[in-house]
Order: sequence, then C-alpha cells, then structure tokens
Amino acid sequence: MELKIEKLIYGGDGLARMHDAKLGRSKAVFLPFVAPGETVEAIIREQKPGFARAQAEKVLQPSEFRQTPPCPYFFKCGGCQYQHLQYAEQVKAKAQILEETLSRTAKLKLEQPIQTHAAEPLGYRNRTRMRVSHVPQFAIGYYRFGSHSLLPVEQCPISSPLINRVLQGLWAAGREERIAREVREVQFFANHDDSRLLLELYIDHHAEPDALQPMIETLRGKMPEIAGVAVFRGAPADDSEDQRAPLTRAKASPGVFFGERSLRYKTKRHEYQVSAGAFFQTNRFLLDEMAETVTRGHSGKLALDLYSGGGFFSLPLADQFEKVIAVEASGHSQADLKTNALRNVKAVRSGTEEFLRGEGRQLRPDLVVVDPPRAGLGEKTSHLIGRMSVGRVTYVSCDPATLSRDMKVLVESGFRVEEVHLFDLFPQTYHLESVLHLVR
Repeated sequence: MELKIEKLIYGGDGLARMHDAKLGRSKAVFLPFVAPGETVEAIIREQKPGFARAQAEKVLQPSEFRQTPPCPYFFKCGGCQYQHLQYAEQVKAKAQILEETLSRTAKLKLEQPIQTHAAEPLGYRNRTRMRVSHVPQFAIGYYRFGSHSLLPVEQCPISSPLINRVLQGLWAAGREERIAREVREVQFFANHDDSRLLLELYIDHHAEPDALQPMIETLRGKMPEIAGVAVFRGAPADDSEDQRAPLTRAKASPGVFFGERSLRYKTKRHEYQVSAGAFFQTNRFLLDEMAETVTRGHSGKLALDLYSGGGFFSLPLADQFEKVIAVEASGHSQADLKTNALRNVKAVRSGTEEFLRGEGRQLRPDLVVVDPPRAGLGEKTSHLIGRMSVGRVTYVSCDPATLSRDMKVLVESGFRVEEVHLFDLFPQTYHLESVLHLVR
C-alpha cells in the first residue's frame, strides 16, 4: 500500500495512517527509515488492535532532506535511526518531538521556542559499547536492526577516531585468535582530546579475570593509547545511551584492573576523574555548552545537584554557590565525585528519594539541579521536590516521555517553565537531551 509520512516520532519511526475496516477509522502505522512528507510503498509487517508496523519497500516521493547515509552499516545496524536525513532536519524533528511530548503529556504550552544546540554529526561519541562473538569466528559489533543477532562492525562513524583505531586493533587481534573467548562485550571510553582510552571488558560469570592478563598486555603493547583495562564479570546495562547506575546496572561484579583505573577528562572550566564503569556525558563536543546552560546565571548560598554522577554539574555550581550538596547512589561515580569535589562540595552517597526524605527535608536551597536516568524522577521524587522550599529547579532529561510525566507534577506544584533547551548529544539517533529551567 501507499503511505504518506506525517512526521517522525520518538523512537525513530515515521508516522503514517491507514484505514482500518474493523475499526471504521484510520489507524497509526509506524515505519523506520522514512522522512516527513514522503510517500512510500510499504508492506505491513505487524498488525495490532490500535496500530500497525510496516516497512517501506520503495520511496515514491522522497523528501528533499533525504541523503545517502555516511555509514555503510546503516539500515542493517540497530544503533542509528536518522542517517538518511540531513543533520539540520534531524535536530528540527527532535525539537518538534520534544515540544509535542511536553504538550501532550504535561499539557505545557511553551511561551518561548525551544533553543537547540547542535553537535558535530559524526565522530562525537567518547563512549561506545559493542558486543563480541567467537562463533563461528571472531566478530565485534552491534545488534542488527530489530533483532538480537550480531552485526559485525569494523568502523563506527559516530564514535571518536581513537575508539575506531582501537576497534581496528581488536579486530586484528581477534582474527589472530588473541581475544579470549570469555569476552562477551567491550566498552570504550576516550578522554577529552581523544588521546587516551579506557577499555572495559565484560566476561562470563564463571571466567577468571586474571586469566586475561596476557591478552591485555599484548593489546596495550600494540596500542599504547589504552591507558587501562577493567574486567567485569556480567554485563553492562541494556541502555547504551544513558549508562546510568554503572555496575549496579547489570549484575556485573566489581572490576579487576590492569593499568590505570580512570582517565582525567578536561573541560574549559574543570577537570574530572572518570573511572571505568562510571557515568560521564557521551558527546565530546557539547560538554562545555551544556554545563554553561545548566549553571549560568545562578548563584546563592546552597545548590543541590541530584543524580550528580562524578560531579559534572557540581563543579561549575561550586564556582557560583557558597555550598553544593551532590547526591549520587552509584559507588563508582561516588568515588569519582569525592575525588573531583571542590572544598565547598559535599558528596553524599544516597538515592535521591532517600536523601529528600531525610537530610533534604530541612534544606532551603536556592537551586536544585536534577539529571536522572532514563526512568526520570518518578512521581514520589517529583512530589518531594515540589514540596521543597526552592524557587528554581533545572531538569536535565534524556527521555522526553518521563520528563513530561514528571513535569506534570512539578507544574502542579507551582513551577513554570522559563526556558527549554534541546541538546543533540546523540546525532544520527532518535535520542535527545533537554534542559528545562523552572521557576516559581
């Protein structure tokens, strides 16, 4: 059938509509790898009572913004969804998705346009996670689109040049059968100038990390940019874009380390220790702009930085407030936070809800910054923040749906939206980051 694509929706699909005789009305149809305004010839792949999924077999009327994807694996790889679209249109579509989601779920009508912050469209990732297979031969790559089978990948255009060089080194070692068969996943993390890298290896639960030492020494000998290697039994979280709750995230055991356990990551204003297994923002090019947007124009006696990670926002806040309380639950990130903390930053290891029900109840901060994982704050934490004696909240979100759910509670608590920023931390994918400044 022919379908007209109305728009893109969160998750990467395009939305079209078809007539459903049983319903007596139109039904939503979701298709990957299409663009707004296009007419496509499609095959229905799945029928549900309220919607259908389809695959475009032929583009009859292509969008003027359609382009040749820069990656040879696009359409087969499950990592990216938007490489067939010119980059400016990707950002435009994400802003529309964010605005529509806030309007539909939180009933927010924005008084000002969303301010967009675009990134370099390629080579931006400082962290990349890949799966490893040894049967029938060595392969490293991503899941295929729509499946859990491995797609061998020898280059990743959205990852940093150093990550790609080390990836090539792993392929060379794998072809020589020098990668231990116990290795199931690999995660790369490169520093600020892409000169040094931490490698995380995730192995079978029954395997002994120390048995990998000869392999690791060989890899580091051939690739001196590898500053250190951490070996974990288990696996990292499924959510490769967010990387929150490291090591509690996926039943992975405490790490065994070879070489350095952490990297120093420099921004314009501060320098951070980032340990293997700890969360840090993934885009190499937007970190300074994002920190500036979250913290600028704010000052006072006390700021709370909730879900603080290693202190990415805590340190610039400490330049502007007399005291900062940074709350983080993850052990690895908390250890980095303590190392990174300036003299006026108090590091607290606690869940956010637990902190707000305890010590936080008595506080009267001038500003609360929240940067929760993809699940968002949740109703309980949103209500606790809404009941605090605070006039300003800055919400950093990586999921517009959970953001909108939480915003409904915060708006009912008396907050209004002063500014909305969209940070495109993940070009070529449907993922988006937003920063909302709230006042009351």
